[in-house]
Amino acid sequence: MGMIARAASGIVGAALVALAPLPALAGPEAGTVTLHQPPPRAPEDLQVLFWSDAERSARFRAMEQWFAGHEVPPAPAPRALPEGAQLAPELRAELEAVMAETNTAGLMVVQDGKVRFQSYRLGLGPDDRWTSFSVAKSFTSTLLGAAVKDGFITSLDDPVTKYIPGLAGSAYEGVSVKQLATMTSGVKWNEDYTDPASDVAQMNRFVVAYGPDAIVEQMKRLPREAEPGTKWVYKTGETNLIGVLVENAVGRPLAEYAKAKIVDPAGFAGPMFWMVDPRGGNIGGCCLSLRLADYARMGLFALEGGKGVVPEGWFAEAGAAKVSFAPQRPGFGYGYQWWAYPDGAYGAQGIFGQAITIVPAKRLVIAYVGNWAQASGGPERARLLALSQKIAASLD
Repeated sequence: MGMIARAASGIVGAALVALAPLPALAGPEAGTVTLHQPPPRAPEDLQVLFWSDAERSARFRAMEQWFAGHEVPPAPAPRALPEGAQLAPELRAELEAVMAETNTAGLMVVQDGKVRFQSYRLGLGPDDRWTSFSVAKSFTSTLLGAAVKDGFITSLDDPVTKYIPGLAGSAYEGVSVKQLATMTSGVKWNEDYTDPASDVAQMNRFVVAYGPDAIVEQMKRLPREAEPGTKWVYKTGETNLIGVLVENAVGRPLAEYAKAKIVDPAGFAGPMFWMVDPRGGNIGGCCLSLRLADYARMGLFALEGGKGVVPEGWFAEAGAAKVSFAPQRPGFGYGYQWWAYPDGAYGAQGIFGQAITIVPAKRLVIAYVGNWAQASGGPERARLLALSQKIAASLD
């Protein structure tokens, strides 16, 4: 898998949630965030990576019909996204052509809080949701920042084991929360979806064997391959650990915390769906669903600094390259569950073609969702990223 577009693994095991008891919600948002259980499905119908093109286009718009999750209502005061000046006609035509050629379902360009372009395909409309895959990682990162701001997490330099005691004595002993957030734990992990023996492919086996304890049971068995902080390896399993860590610290599912810390302050206009795992918590590394405009609102929320929900300067820090991909990819890197791009831009990415790109210098957010031909490794990501850079270059 290419380094820029990996991560459906958070979905592995979600189909088995109905086998485990789900605890009652608690906390201030418990009255509004509800658990949704879909009808029982055959296991073969839940293998997302093996859905056909037509199945993906239909099901990515309705993941709540296939997987259990929390339904989060929209903000009581949704943020308006007024129409702004249209992009140049030739650029609009190019965007439409690239959407058609790459099977991108929706694309929105917002500058200074105003919509300068939006278009929909593949049956998606403005009021429909589309799954995120690893775009969810950047939401989980934001909730990590909120937990620091709220004092539930004392410092990113704290050891991971302070918040997940079950990892004591494992390769995560001595790993900091910051190293977990930057995927530089030094713990060995294989994210190869084509290898049935890979760690990512084994996640479902641990769900079957350990149920609610699956995430920690799998991760604590992994060996160390490098000193913490010295090697970057993309690991969806570690974002799932961040989800566990935040939920342990806060005492609430991610979806509940997100209602208070993202959905309401960002002004989401539509409801959010976030899949649950057998613990009854949410999958930190994957699988929330939003309207395209709410992906854009999340980008604006980050662009504008998070409205006091996260520590001052959190998004600038989270979107900066803590890990550099130079010399192979100058200007690119990885932050706190955000991808760093040249010229101070950063973004969230998910397989099959989901992204939020933030360009602070141009006060610009570009959000898109899609059903690309393959999960990752294809030409679409580079093409859309280049197009995003072209959009930014065209604007004042």
